[in-house]
Amino acid sequence: MKKALFKALVKINNAILPSLYKKDPNKLSTWQKAILGYRYWVLKQALD
Repeated sequence: MKKALFKALVKINNAILPSLYKKDPNKLSTWQKAILGYRYWVLKQALD
């Protein structure tokens, strides 16, 4: 059940949040780093 929730969150994130994979992490703003960290955490939880 927990995995299904995170898979749904990944789909929502892909639809709503901006894609930051081509940008240099050192040049991102604080908000962009927070979004990137959140997306990474949700993806990792969905794959475990």
